[in-house]
Amino acid sequence: MAVVVVAVAVVLLSASPPAAAQPWQYCGSSARYSPNSTYQVNLEAVSAALPRNASSSPALFATAARSAGGGDDLVFALTLCRGDADAAGCLDCVADAFRHARGSCPLDKEVAVLYDACFLYFSGQDFLATTANVGQISLYNTPQNASADPRADALFTARVRALLNGTARWAAYGSARRFATARIWNGSVAAPVPTMYALAQCTPDLSPADCWGCLEDLVGKAPLAGGTIGARTAGVRCSYRYENYAFFRGVPMLNMGTPPPPSTQPTAGRRSGKRKKQWIIVSIIVPLVGIFLCIFCFGWIRYLRKGRLKLQEQPMANLTRVDGVSSLWTIQDTDSEFTMFDFRQIVESTDNFCNENKLGQGGFGAVYKVGQLPNGLEIAVKRLASQSGQGFVEFKNEIHLIAKLQHTNLVRLLGCCVHGEEHILIYEYMQNKSLDFFIFDVTRARLLTWDKRLNIIEGIAQGLLYLHKLSRLRIIHRDLKASNILLDSDMNPKISDFGLAKIFSPNAIQGNTNRVVGTYGYMAPEYASKGVFSVKTDVFSFGVLLLEIISGKRNAGFHQQGDFFNLLGYAWTLWKEDRWFELVDKSLADHHDQDQALEILKCINIALMCVQENGADRPTMSDVVAMLSMETMSSLPCPKQPAYFNLSSADGEPSTTAPSSVNVVSVCISEGR
Repeated sequence: MAVVVVAVAVVLLSASPPAAAQPWQYCGSSARYSPNSTYQVNLEAVSAALPRNASSSPALFATAARSAGGGDDLVFALTLCRGDADAAGCLDCVADAFRHARGSCPLDKEVAVLYDACFLYFSGQDFLATTANVGQISLYNTPQNASADPRADALFTARVRALLNGTARWAAYGSARRFATARIWNGSVAAPVPTMYALAQCTPDLSPADCWGCLEDLVGKAPLAGGTIGARTAGVRCSYRYENYAFFRGVPMLNMGTPPPPSTQPTAGRRSGKRKKQWIIVSIIVPLVGIFLCIFCFGWIRYLRKGRLKLQEQPMANLTRVDGVSSLWTIQDTDSEFTMFDFRQIVESTDNFCNENKLGQGGFGAVYKVGQLPNGLEIAVKRLASQSGQGFVEFKNEIHLIAKLQHTNLVRLLGCCVHGEEHILIYEYMQNKSLDFFIFDVTRARLLTWDKRLNIIEGIAQGLLYLHKLSRLRIIHRDLKASNILLDSDMNPKISDFGLAKIFSPNAIQGNTNRVVGTYGYMAPEYASKGVFSVKTDVFSFGVLLLEIISGKRNAGFHQQGDFFNLLGYAWTLWKEDRWFELVDKSLADHHDQDQALEILKCINIALMCVQENGADRPTMSDVVAMLSMETMSSLPCPKQPAYFNLSSADGEPSTTAPSSVNVVSVCISEGR
């Protein structure tokens, strides 16, 4: 078969010509047919059927092969309407294309016609049997973005290249119709690079890999040098277009870069008025602050005196409360298999709490592996710190809460042991310890493939959704972190350590506490600074944990190439600059395929939404679970700058970036199709 690749350059002077006013065509001169021949009859039959077939197709796509007469009389045709066209517009466009072909290329067997809304190609050669992108028509605008500064030209070229690659990648791998539209923001009001728009499309019968290969070849040849502010190439199998205006219908499916901030420069008159208001405010506030400080100091002294008296009474109060612990579970749930364990049995099984059996150290005590009890049960025990008032509170709190909770992604509390000042919790044993044991270790991290990490992410999300919405009580965990995610023999996650959890009224929006507890680095800003907690504080912790699972790096003590960041700031910087793949754990970077790359990209998008400064901007866990189950990113909102973005870590641990083997541009979606 002869493969014909054609490029016709047309200079466009107007910004947006009407779709039907100026079609472009390629007329092949290598083969012609005679008037009233069998080939003409076959072509007329195809031209009558193809517009109807394309407009009635969900993908606005149709092919035809007419074989009457055989030999040189065979006719093969293909048409594809643009993904944002409607059925009526597609019908008219394809019919117009056939009429234009007969008028502009009379008796030519090979013709390509391009309208804004559709592409038509027919030939006497069977091109339908291949994925070759024959019949190409290329057009470009007169360069209008040329700059005296070569750096500005280089920036323009790089951003348009990123835009085209991102749009092409999403058309291939993110859309069943193989169609995508996109926009890349200029990033600032004063930037010399305009906001650009792009479209990419393949025939829907191509596989994702074939679509990407076709578009990659076209985009690689795009005329970007010299500041060309618009160009397109259309062929039988794929096409692209970019302009400095929104030439497609609806909002872009993909948004790249960062929108420019609104102008907030005040006028001279406003500045003068502001100064006057500031002096008035200062003259009122300063005396009030002085009065407040005096009241505060007086109250603080009284508080310290009361605290010393309470501390002396605490051990005796604990002893009184221990008597009720053994019946606490029965009161909460008489059907539970909760067991009161014998202290001597626990001591013998742990070899008197030997360090060799120690699995980890929590905030209020150590966790030990017991192994198998005489009945064959394999358990782990948490020994709370002795003579710790807070440890006892955590002890009762955990029993009180877990009595009401049963979920596959929550660790199971089997019982407890009370012996004098010893308070011990008995859990089901998790063979693979905790999540931090794997993700923060270079060697063990390789055991966590992306599929396993995604299963862990989804399991944690399901567990939190149960706590927040599906359990008998609404519960805020308040200490979600990698060390509190236990892993069973199949690497399924279990949320553990409910000592700091709070029961929350189903009708309440948020709560307050004077005692902020938890782990810095995972705390939402409103909780860390004001003691305000809600389901959104757990969502924030989940977002931090999600970034840690993807990157294999701790949020606390993180820095990158000598510039100190927290992990949230680093992830946001890479997201803005479309370099998200540098965030991915090196153990994953060389081992994920294209579908997994899009899953990782989706999870980064979700994580950044979870760590927003304002709790109202964070999703609920119901939203998170729904977004994780999406096959595409067709409705994910764009995240804003995360909390703590301007903070840095002073005691970071070194880390390195990981090159990605898959070139996917960082995108988020403002509206699906």
